[in-house]
Amino acid sequence: MSFVSEFKEFISKGNVLDLAVGVIIGGAFGNIVKSLTDDVLMPILTLLTGGLDFKDWFFALDGSAYKTLEEAKKAGAATINYGLFLNAVITFMLMAFAIFWLVKLANRFKRPQEVIPVADLGPTKDQQLLMEIRDALRTRN
Repeated sequence: MSFVSEFKEFISKGNVLDLAVGVIIGGAFGNIVKSLTDDVLMPILTLLTGGLDFKDWFFALDGSAYKTLEEAKKAGAATINYGLFLNAVITFMLMAFAIFWLVKLANRFKRPQEVIPVADLGPTKDQQLLMEIRDALRTRN
């Protein structure tokens, strides 16, 4: 089998195409969630916290005091940026919240799966025989 025909067989498998579609749609969905988080939820959170921004919450390891993280970086100070970490955690929580509600909304539009009733086939021959033995033992006593 030639390389081209092997590649053609590989690329035409359903799993590869499904994965490609999933990655493309996932990227587009990621943009929607990012926009919802950055453009809708974060401004509301900023309003509720009175414009509080954690980005300048840091600890300079050289012992000096700097007003902003940018000043500390310009001075070449090593810093522990716990404010940026808090921002990342809050952004993650908002994104998770947004994804939860988007999936919940999308699930409302899904068609419910049809439940196919399974017919009761009754007892097997072995079960029938055991029931007859049981009934015979009951009547003998």
